[in-house]
Amino acid sequence: MSINLRTVYAFAREMYPKTSKETIQYGTAGFRGKAEFLDSVMFRMGVLATLRSRFRGGSVIGVMITASHNPEPDNGVKLVDPKGEMLEASWEAIATDLVNVSDQELEQQVAKIIKENNIDVTTSSQVFVGMDNRYHSPRLLKAVADGVIALKGNVKEYGIVTTPMLHYFVVAANTKEAYGKPTEEGYYEKLIKSFELLRNGRLENGNYRNNIIYDGANGVGARKMLQFIKRMKGSLNVTVINQGVGVGKINEDCGADYVKVQQRPPKSMPEVEPFTRCVSVDGDADRVVYFFSDDKGEFHLLDGDRIATLVAGFLMELVTQAEIDLRLGLVQTAYANGASTDYIVDELKFPVSCVPTGVKHLHHKALEYDIGVYFEANGHGTIVFSDNAKATIAKAAETKDSAKTLLLLIDLINETVGDAISDMLLVETILNHKGWDVQDWISSYNDLPNRQLKVKVQDRNVIETTDAERVCVKPEGLQAEINKVVANYKRGRSFVRPSGTEDVVRVYAEAATKEDTDTLAYEVGLLVQKLAGGVGPELTKPNSAHL
Repeated sequence: MSINLRTVYAFAREMYPKTSKETIQYGTAGFRGKAEFLDSVMFRMGVLATLRSRFRGGSVIGVMITASHNPEPDNGVKLVDPKGEMLEASWEAIATDLVNVSDQELEQQVAKIIKENNIDVTTSSQVFVGMDNRYHSPRLLKAVADGVIALKGNVKEYGIVTTPMLHYFVVAANTKEAYGKPTEEGYYEKLIKSFELLRNGRLENGNYRNNIIYDGANGVGARKMLQFIKRMKGSLNVTVINQGVGVGKINEDCGADYVKVQQRPPKSMPEVEPFTRCVSVDGDADRVVYFFSDDKGEFHLLDGDRIATLVAGFLMELVTQAEIDLRLGLVQTAYANGASTDYIVDELKFPVSCVPTGVKHLHHKALEYDIGVYFEANGHGTIVFSDNAKATIAKAAETKDSAKTLLLLIDLINETVGDAISDMLLVETILNHKGWDVQDWISSYNDLPNRQLKVKVQDRNVIETTDAERVCVKPEGLQAEINKVVANYKRGRSFVRPSGTEDVVRVYAEAATKEDTDTLAYEVGLLVQKLAGGVGPELTKPNSAHL
């Protein structure tokens, strides 16, 4: 099979010309931006996915078209590596270079990638492509497929799927179906079968009730939840709101990010009984948070930290009962609420590691344990099991019921990536097992009040951090000033880190009271403005500030 790189150039020039001169960078979320500027990016990512597949010996590479929790006019694209993980870091730079060259330089750039990575372009390649339900996704999917075809690769289009489903398909295909069947039905079947075996016909237990309100963010997660309901035979009663059919835009006034950031239910939330379990996913269903309103109408959030502590406690319990020796660990970022960390370490006696923000850091660290749990506070996370853990659990399951439960949990969990629906079914399983309602869950510990601010600066790169972003080393003197301010507040903690996408510095603060937290965030924000080249308006002084 011979490949003429002129075809790539001709395709790009005629059908997918580069229309934006702005440089874009491949980050944790891949490429994101306004959909009208992404056609050339998508075509080139199809080309790159084909090359990556050949580089990895013909393994399936995934391409997911989504802008996740971003507004509906945005879209994006990210590549999925053979084990379901994110694109290898060294190839992020290759992706960035490829999308930023001019149409005239494209042919030469592709030739350079082939030469520098010793890629045999005569071998076969396989690319799986999925998309969310944004109105411009089908057009962008065609661009990716054309990029694959331009290099004579094989492409399989899955149409509208969640991001975690595409990760699952890639792993299922690359493990020759040991992980499951690489089809939509295979995905539903694997999760539902393990969920219903874990439920074992006991739909209610203690304070646990078998009803949930599910906010689908008007995204693909709503559509797929409706498909789950059809197949679940009443093992979980789910009411889906924000289904995205005819009304409502993706993530607008709804979804996991809205609920977490605004600390309130979706605007379209129906009247429900106090203490009803409610769950929100984001636009591509890889994040999940729980929430409820109490009998006084007050809103309560159960975010990724709460899910992590619930899961870690349950896994610890099962491993102890099964009398097996495995290394367990929970991975957090600096954004994890200090109260959750104290609870995990002091009450659960569960080892905790802290890593920089970004799923790839969390996932990588979690792989160091036999059972690694990771969740970001935003609700994105999963659990990974080592081969040693799986073998040890399987042997113990011959005689121990708790180990049998662990085996079923492994099938319920999508280890490849954060999966909102899989994570929700896991939480429902644990709450049912414990006989807990949301009041029992939230009373395990009290969150510290926390506040986040964005401070506009001339250049975000003046801020450099270490110790998993908890300590600021540049500009000199800023950390010492932050330490002085933090010392004034009971249970005070604050850190600053540069944004990955814009010239702002993010400030996080927590303390024993809301008033102290607001003031601490304000004082640290002022220090950033003063010592890190702040631009724009002065920060608004909170009423409680004693400056």
